[in-house]
Amino acid sequence: MNPINVAKFGGTSVANFEAMSRSAYVIEQNQNTHLVVISACSGVTNLLVELANGTQDNQRKKAILSELKSIHFSVLDQLSDPIYPEKVILEILDDVEKAADAAAFQSNDRLTDHLVACGELMSTHLFTQLLIERGNSAVRFDIRTVLRTDSKFGKGEPQLEEITRLAQEKLIPLCQKHIVVTQGFIGSDSEDNTTTLGRGGSDYSAALIAESVNACGLEIWTDVPGIYTTDPRIASAASPIPEISFSEASEMANYGAKILHPSTLLPALRHQIPVFVGSSKEPEKGGTWIKQQVNSAPLFRALTLRCNQTMVTLHSPNMFHAYGFLAEVFKILAKYQISVDLITTSEVSVALTLDQTNTNGKAPELPSEAQQELEELCTIEIEHNLCLIALIGNQMSHSKGSAKQVFGTLEDFNLRMICYGASQHNLCFLLHESESKQAVKVLHKELFEK
Repeated sequence: MNPINVAKFGGTSVANFEAMSRSAYVIEQNQNTHLVVISACSGVTNLLVELANGTQDNQRKKAILSELKSIHFSVLDQLSDPIYPEKVILEILDDVEKAADAAAFQSNDRLTDHLVACGELMSTHLFTQLLIERGNSAVRFDIRTVLRTDSKFGKGEPQLEEITRLAQEKLIPLCQKHIVVTQGFIGSDSEDNTTTLGRGGSDYSAALIAESVNACGLEIWTDVPGIYTTDPRIASAASPIPEISFSEASEMANYGAKILHPSTLLPALRHQIPVFVGSSKEPEKGGTWIKQQVNSAPLFRALTLRCNQTMVTLHSPNMFHAYGFLAEVFKILAKYQISVDLITTSEVSVALTLDQTNTNGKAPELPSEAQQELEELCTIEIEHNLCLIALIGNQMSHSKGSAKQVFGTLEDFNLRMICYGASQHNLCFLLHESESKQAVKVLHKELFEK
């Protein structure tokens, strides 16, 4: 069996006809690329999320629908034979309009998943036709028939054994004869309801698919040539990283590096699949290889920023010299399936941040039922508009003077929470969003530009 390379293209890489053509060229340069996973066209998911949140303004709703049609028809108009993709895209847009009306009446996570999935369903029709017109043997495949999840809409949990079984049965035979174009981000539950893997889940689904077909490699094509020391839009002197370990990249993804979904690397790591991150706009510039073993492991590797954070502080004098309090807290959190990200404690209080957002893109919230139960144990303070900065590196807590260098640089900033020592690969702190980007700039200048 020929090795299968999986190539995933983000929204900017399929934003319009020109971007799709560049991505098609990238695919054509690697004869092992038989499986292509793509996102919705750039900006489409945001528009669909707005509709899914229940747009009451009919004029705004019409404007969004018009913009969705314009984005996709700008590609259709440049295809030589657009008849079939035009037909199905019009059908999908009609479905979007009906679902938007339903969401305006009453929005829910299940309906949100149904709506936002339409972006990937449309982009794959366009991209498959473009590949065919360039002389490639390409077929479109609905990934929902393979990528099975549970029914947790907005952040579906993949059913790994079933995905592998279905991929072996349905995907691999197609990949032997064609370039298979399929969707990122979406899946389905046991009752064939459309689900999503959470915002930015296209990378994750590509990695799951790569794992299920035992791929020889996974390429993530985006709009920047690899992973940088921080977001170049924040610090202009940020520089590309030629190679990085799975451990470092996982930390970066988990703590806000938008170039990778937090779960992307888990499937690749399980099967030791090398991951390449590059720019479809400038493939000649190379990119970043993510591997198990790398040649260098610097003390400081990168800085990440993750905003839209929620911090919950629990206060109780009963914690003082007592045991069992944290067990009760986490029992309640587990009961309501609340995932905790960071946590710090003192004698009479616990501060924690809630885990990542789901498809609707809103800040994580503490469910009212969970809050009521927690208030029987303690008083609760909830803070929003916070950002998390993570410094990623190697053996950081074993290096004398590194903490002094970091916190000395941040002496003019009000840090709300610090987590250090649990991992050799990160140092995290929380601060208000109004000063977060400046803190990244100052830190980057001190740690990476000198």
